[in-house]
Amino acid sequence: MKRRCLTVAAALGIGGLLLTAQSPSLPHLRTENGTTQLVVSGRPFLILGGELGNSSASNLEYLAPHWERFRALRLNTILAPVYWELLEPEEGRFEFTLVDGLVAEARKRDLKLVLLWFGTWKNSMSCYAPAWVKKDQRRFPRSVDASGRSVEILSPFSAANRDSDARAFAALMKHLKAIDGEAHTVVMVQVENEIGMIPDARDHSEDARKAFAAAVPSELMAYLLKHAESLTPELRELWQAGGGKRAGTWAEVFGNSAAAEELFMAWHFARFTQHVTAAGKAEYPLPMFVNAALIRPGYKAGQYPSAGPLPHLIDVWRAGAPAIDFIAPDIYFPTFVEWTRRYVRGGNPLFIPEALRNPDAAVNALYAFGEHDAIGFSPFAIESIGEPGAGLLASSYELVDQLTPLILEHQGRGTMAGLIQEHPDNRQPQQIRLNGYTLSISFERSSPPSLADGAAGSAAPGATVAWPAGGLVIATAADEFLFAGIGVTVTFAATEPGWQTGILNVEEGSFANGKWQNVRWLNGDETHQGRHLRLVPGRMSIQRIRLYRYR
Repeated sequence: MKRRCLTVAAALGIGGLLLTAQSPSLPHLRTENGTTQLVVSGRPFLILGGELGNSSASNLEYLAPHWERFRALRLNTILAPVYWELLEPEEGRFEFTLVDGLVAEARKRDLKLVLLWFGTWKNSMSCYAPAWVKKDQRRFPRSVDASGRSVEILSPFSAANRDSDARAFAALMKHLKAIDGEAHTVVMVQVENEIGMIPDARDHSEDARKAFAAAVPSELMAYLLKHAESLTPELRELWQAGGGKRAGTWAEVFGNSAAAEELFMAWHFARFTQHVTAAGKAEYPLPMFVNAALIRPGYKAGQYPSAGPLPHLIDVWRAGAPAIDFIAPDIYFPTFVEWTRRYVRGGNPLFIPEALRNPDAAVNALYAFGEHDAIGFSPFAIESIGEPGAGLLASSYELVDQLTPLILEHQGRGTMAGLIQEHPDNRQPQQIRLNGYTLSISFERSSPPSLADGAAGSAAPGATVAWPAGGLVIATAADEFLFAGIGVTVTFAATEPGWQTGILNVEEGSFANGKWQNVRWLNGDETHQGRHLRLVPGRMSIQRIRLYRYR
């Protein structure tokens, strides 16, 4: 094993020696002005990511044809699974060939990696646990549903389950430090994947029943009392409905509802995850997070993967798993705006490790960076993305790449906003107050025919194409804004009474090495003779506008 690791180290370009010293520029999170940034090699880093399909990292040959396309998509980071069953095929014997290959291929192309630990749970189930775990139910017990049947979910109440996962994860992190402790190709790690309980709100095994009948742990009660004024409304309401007790069993403190059972499971999932995370960070303390499958409208606890790192349970996860740096949403629903807002409550930084790879991903990314100072964005199964989504995502990421210095400069200052429809059915203009102006933003998803092409209202090729619409805006100076995106029209009104607003000029351009490059001036038809700014449908672009006021 030692000889093999030395060979891999040489292939990765680190001198053929296993690294033991931790670099002072280890990737980390820092928070300033209420905004959390990922810092890599001493500089803030925005993740323009793509997550691989669940099985795509299980064979390096299968993945080989896709690497060059990742660069063409303008990705700077790949999110890739690491599978417990392949990492530890026999208990105590670890195989790092896949991990080494991922690091080598990414580093060769100047790409970063976020590794996803598919350990005890993946989408609630324990499908990636090794065979030696799955087949020994006596040693590695499963959760039990309300009818008494075992389910394909390893119990979080088992020390054997917890400790075996933690040992494997610690071995992975120790190996990463050895092969990547200087180069920092891997910048973050996700611990488990979409943890949750289903089809019941809680485990009904004997150990779980005993735990539910026992007192609420003092650590959780102490957290609730210390943070009573800042708890999520859902948790505060559940606690107060039971009288706001300071001690008692789970049912006495929180009641006998499915919501109380979900809270109970969230605590025990969090404690399990804390143990695994702490073991990994003891070996190599990269930033670590957990992700969640979100709740379908109208679903109750037990009908969705319950008790995971969902926004209404963030306080339980913070209390139970302090080694976790943040929680993250996997957003596959059209209510993108709603879920991003919920995930930044209480200062949680926004990182979206999984999202739909449809054309709207291009504007969802811009919105997340502009509105919520996101750490990063990542559509799922990126190797399978087709057109027009691929081209639009590449264009969106290219804009973010150009604007990264400006985006980072304006994070946390209240001078930047995201542009997007609240919901596909909402046709009202978006209203933003920014830098002394009210901005009214409308969205166009199709291109009407030009008057020069024929009579107004006549059909034109491509007129029915449904493009995404959205972007971001940055107030770059007094009376000056920079817009990036697609399919948005913006009008401006001074917030100070008695003044009207006019457009001095609008220019389309780009940034090269941080410097603005004019492409063309847009003061005629493109601005409707000085009435608005318009980013046309079907094409990503950047425009800079200067305003003036008159009576």
